[in-house]
Amino acid sequence: MTFRLFDAPPREPSQFVGFAGNRIDRQSETRADDCVETALADPRSRLLLLREGRVLLKLDGETFDPWHELGASEAFEPQLGEAVFLGFDTNGPVLAVPAGVATDSLPATIKAIDFRSVYMQGLLDEAALGALAQGAALLAWNASHRFCSKCGHASETRAGGYRRHCPACGADHFPRTDPVAIMLTATREKCLLGRSPHFTPGSYSALAGFIEPGETIENAVRRETLEEAGIRLGRVVYHASQPWPFPYSLMIGCFGEPLNEDIQADLNELEDCRWFYRDEVRQMLARTHPGGLFTPAKGAIAHTLISTWVENGI
Repeated sequence: MTFRLFDAPPREPSQFVGFAGNRIDRQSETRADDCVETALADPRSRLLLLREGRVLLKLDGETFDPWHELGASEAFEPQLGEAVFLGFDTNGPVLAVPAGVATDSLPATIKAIDFRSVYMQGLLDEAALGALAQGAALLAWNASHRFCSKCGHASETRAGGYRRHCPACGADHFPRTDPVAIMLTATREKCLLGRSPHFTPGSYSALAGFIEPGETIENAVRRETLEEAGIRLGRVVYHASQPWPFPYSLMIGCFGEPLNEDIQADLNELEDCRWFYRDEVRQMLARTHPGGLFTPAKGAIAHTLISTWVENGI
């Protein structure tokens, strides 16, 4: 087996997807149980304010700013008791906090925008978008794990939101990340794309599915491709990953080598699934396809997989 570490590019492919540019020093080995309180007492602290899958952005002309100073955030009813500590950036401590204010009562200078639109429209820089993924995932996990899974008692947050402790039975629970395999099955001439019923009309993407317990990434790629499209895969190679805060997943992008070409799509999962040749996919990426077909927007790991194959023949 050839060890290819030193052949790798200086920036790995994962650095070119949305939500992956987090530069926060998480201080994961030194988080104290009172780190939220300590951070809030620091005059340099800044908050990300989130509510119902949206982030509250300050609008200054055509520029969006996700960071709020503690005092100025009071108008948005920050639920500081549910704040999570993200770590430190070059300006000081940063936290993510649920906002209590209704999004339809915000002033004109504040826009509540859903996470997906924020990255698709390029409203934030890479670092802020990465911080958003961290904060959104951590708040979602804490909100959905308020009770001990061992005894059912209400649990308490610890270590800035990175642990929940049960005072009744003493069990500790830690944030989860759901691994999802997303794969582009491809030959040198064509690739396999599908669309789910909930996709925007005309949109086609790589297939994807959750990795199950006791399953390798490669075997999950093979299983999901066989289940969804009836295509058996030989070689599978990893390409890139992407934090995906919907609510707390990690997309693991791979390429797969097909061993057969006769598609037997699972129509309970997919509305359509077919082979596309390179020139047609290039039109879909550029959104110039004569039939109005297109691929996911830049920033999505599916776009990275598809464009990499188109440009490099992987």
